[in-house]
Amino acid sequence: MTAPPMAADHAHARRITERTRSARLIRDSIGLLSSKWSVDVLLALGDGTRRYHELLEDLAPISEKVLTQTLRAMERDGLLVRRVHAEVPPRVEYALSPLGATMAPPLKALGSWSLTHGKRVEEARERFDTRAAARVRAA
Repeated sequence: MTAPPMAADHAHARRITERTRSARLIRDSIGLLSSKWSVDVLLALGDGTRRYHELLEDLAPISEKVLTQTLRAMERDGLLVRRVHAEVPPRVEYALSPLGATMAPPLKALGSWSLTHGKRVEEARERFDTRAAARVRAA
């Protein structure tokens, strides 16, 4: 026996709502990593607390302005903690927050996926670009 049409419509609407919410949450999560340098900063801080100039040196060729913007955005998102020590001159250190540390497993999984499938993606891009170039030449 099948569900009444109204119940089926309600279940379908609920699935769409849940999928839409999940998609938004995933987009928001990916957005945390969307700046060019945020993954690099997360990986660098995964090795432990770092001072600003250590990060700047390790992430070369990042500029001071971009590093500062990236660190501020990540601090705002709760992914890292900025500690200013009361010294002269002040010593500033950055570390992953507990929330930021939870990004390690998904980043490792994405890295593993990239190692496993990256060549296939590159090959697909090359095939697509070759076909696109042929279409342009033919036009």
